[in-house]
Amino acid sequence: MSGRGEPPRVLHVLTGCTAVGKTEWALRWAEENGAEILSCDSLLVYRGMDIGTAKPTAAERARVPHHLVDIREVGEPMNAAVYAGLARAAAGEIAGRGRPILVVGGSGFYLRSFFAPVADRVAIPAEVRDRVAALLAAEGMRGAVGELHRLNPAGVGTLDTGNPRRVAAALARCLTSGRTLTELAADFAAVPAPFAGWAVRLARLDRAPDDLRARIDLRVAAMLQAGLVAEVRRLLSAGLAANPSAARAIGYRETVDVLEGRAPEAGLAGAIAQDTRALVKKQRTWFRTQLPRHPVVPAGTLRSASALFSG
Repeated sequence: MSGRGEPPRVLHVLTGCTAVGKTEWALRWAEENGAEILSCDSLLVYRGMDIGTAKPTAAERARVPHHLVDIREVGEPMNAAVYAGLARAAAGEIAGRGRPILVVGGSGFYLRSFFAPVADRVAIPAEVRDRVAALLAAEGMRGAVGELHRLNPAGVGTLDTGNPRRVAAALARCLTSGRTLTELAADFAAVPAPFAGWAVRLARLDRAPDDLRARIDLRVAAMLQAGLVAEVRRLLSAGLAANPSAARAIGYRETVDVLEGRAPEAGLAGAIAQDTRALVKKQRTWFRTQLPRHPVVPAGTLRSASALFSG
């Protein structure tokens, strides 16, 4: 945090949906401003996940220093809380050298760490996880939701009680802490954000639907031409299947289905493109509803990187 009387340290954050052109414009802005890039992508952290993530190339990374890229083996888990700690440390190092910082990426929960807390202080012990799993196995969602209501007599708020993963997580947190969801939410709101004390300037790139659809198709074709299937085959032998969040990423899950005989290779490009378009729809909704108010920059008409944060 800045000292008394000192100006706050600044983070420029460039986000946008998949295939919108973040890498190209981020490189231009960083070069013009002498900045270093801090990746905010949940998959770029993994070594070997190159083609399917459209990871910046070695040549692009030689143009501008990149941080939090290729820092994990593909079988190692990663989450938003760990990312936030690493991002805070990297940002501090960059700022300590007097260099501007450009955060680039569209991974929602990682992105949110620049604006809000990402994890509460409730550590779930294994025995509680086992207890919740046993309840779900024995009584299903009806039993789990019933127990959740018993522990929360005033109600469960906006919790999606039709989502097994969220119900299980909420129940585990209540059982571990002995507190209601309302009390836990109040506790969480009091947790300081990882970047409290920093000034964060956010901009989002977007494109017209037809333009983005064409870019997605070209991107998928380029990935397959560059050897996506061979990349996924290598990653499976390196432990990809042990990391569900990586294995289920778009581009990878469809290719795994082909390699394991659940889908025809002839339909691979279409499946990846279709799933990417569905992701883009979800990303746009998330950006609009979960991020602070921010300017939306039309990438299709952008002519200068300086315009990214001029609003």
